[in-house]
Amino acid sequence: MEKDPAANILGGALEPCSTDPMTGFFRDGHCNTCAEDQGSHTVCVEMTAEFLAWSKYVGNDLSTPRPEFRFPGLKPGDRWCLCAARFLQAHDEGCAPNVRLAATHARAAEIVPLSVLKAYDAAI
Repeated sequence: MEKDPAANILGGALEPCSTDPMTGFFRDGHCNTCAEDQGSHTVCVEMTAEFLAWSKYVGNDLSTPRPEFRFPGLKPGDRWCLCAARFLQAHDEGCAPNVRLAATHARAAEIVPLSVLKAYDAAI
């Protein structure tokens, strides 16, 4: 799998999202992507209790540890490379978490409008 160029949504170099827990499609700490990343794990978010509860409710349990996949489970405050479509769905339902724009891959804009991502900018 060949990674797409590591550019962020702002046009700069893609910054790390999280190494604790380790995140990303490639599990390299960045929201890198490639043609094989069908979920577009490109939006770097900061987890909230509200979002984690909502995500579990809609069938994507991110809070329960899954040791068989070396997944520790997420808690509020953790950063994670979230699927762009899931972020947009959370936005539409009023519970999207904050976004780290410098760590969000440029390809996220193919699914989520930049104006929406900027509205959740964690740096504001």
